[in-house]
Amino acid sequence: MKFSCAALLALALPVTHGQQQQIPLNSHSSLSIPLLGYGTWNLDKSNASEAVSYAIETGYRHIDCAAAYGNEKEVGKGIADGLKKAGLKRSDIWVTSKLWNDHHRPDLVSKGLEKTMSDLGLDYLDLYHMHWPVAQTPSSRKNSLGYIDTWHAMERLLPTGKVRHIGVSNFSPAQLANLIAKSHTVPFAHQMELHPYLQQTAWVQWHANHGIHVTAYSPLANSNPTYGGPKKGSTPALLENAVINEIAKESGCTPATVALAWGMSRGTSVIPKSQHKARIAENFGAKECVMPYEAFGRIEEVGRKYLHRFNNPSEGWGVPLYEGLDDA
Repeated sequence: MKFSCAALLALALPVTHGQQQQIPLNSHSSLSIPLLGYGTWNLDKSNASEAVSYAIETGYRHIDCAAAYGNEKEVGKGIADGLKKAGLKRSDIWVTSKLWNDHHRPDLVSKGLEKTMSDLGLDYLDLYHMHWPVAQTPSSRKNSLGYIDTWHAMERLLPTGKVRHIGVSNFSPAQLANLIAKSHTVPFAHQMELHPYLQQTAWVQWHANHGIHVTAYSPLANSNPTYGGPKKGSTPALLENAVINEIAKESGCTPATVALAWGMSRGTSVIPKSQHKARIAENFGAKECVMPYEAFGRIEEVGRKYLHRFNNPSEGWGVPLYEGLDDA
C-alpha cells in the first residue's frame, strides 16, 4: 500500500462530531446490502432485460446499475419481470445506481437521479453512488476533479426518500478524506475495482474500520471484455490462472466462484456480470464455495505476483486518479 504522508495523516482523522452515518429512513431500508450482486456494466441491450430477470429468478437480490451504462431502461424491465416471476416485492431486492460525471453540477444532481429512476421504473434507490470524483462539463466535455459540491447535493437527496443511502466510487484516499472532512454525511459505501490481481487489502481494511461498506466491481478481473483480454506476455486471464484453477479443483468450485467467494470472504460485495444463463447461475454458486484456509495465502501471493489495475482512465480524461493506491 502506498499512501502519501498527507493522505495517511488525513485518513487518521476521526469523523467529526458534526458528521453522521446514514440512517435507514423507513422500513424499505431494512434490507442490508447483499454480498453477492449482479452487475450490468456492458450488459448488451439485446438481452439485458432477460438476463436481469433471470438473475433475480436465480436468487440475486442485489442489482448494480449506472446511468453511464446506457441500459437502465432495459435493466428496469428486467427488474420488473424478475420480481414478478420470483414473486417478490421491490423491497426484497437492493438496487444501486450511479450519477455520471456530466451531472456533477449541483443543480443537475437531482435531474440525474430522476432520469435513472424513470429509466429503471423505480420510485427509490437503495444506494446512489457518485460514479467518479470527476466533473465533466456537459457542453465542452472537459474533465476536472470536482466532487464536494456534488456530494452536498447528493446529501440533500436523502430526506426525499428517493435514495436510502449515498456512496462514492473510484475515490483516492486523499479525495475520500477531503470529502468526509467537508461534509455532514459519511459515504455508506465505496465501489472500486477489486479482484485477486488488485487486492488493496489495507485500503479495504480502512473502510471496514470506518464503517464504510465496499463493493468490488470487475471481481473477475480481466475476464471483462472491456479490458481487451490478456495479451501475450501480460497478466494471464484470472479464470485461467494456474493457482486459482488448482484451488477450484481442490475445493470443488469453479475458478469464477473461487474469485467471488474470496471477495465475499473479505466482507466486500461482488457484482459479476454475464449475459449467459449458465454463467449467471455458476456465479451465484459462489455462495456455496468453501475453500481451505491455506488457499487464501495462495491467493494473496497471486496478487503480489500479478498486481494489476485494469480500469484507469486518468490519461484519457486528463485528471489524476487513484493517487496513493496500488498500481495507480
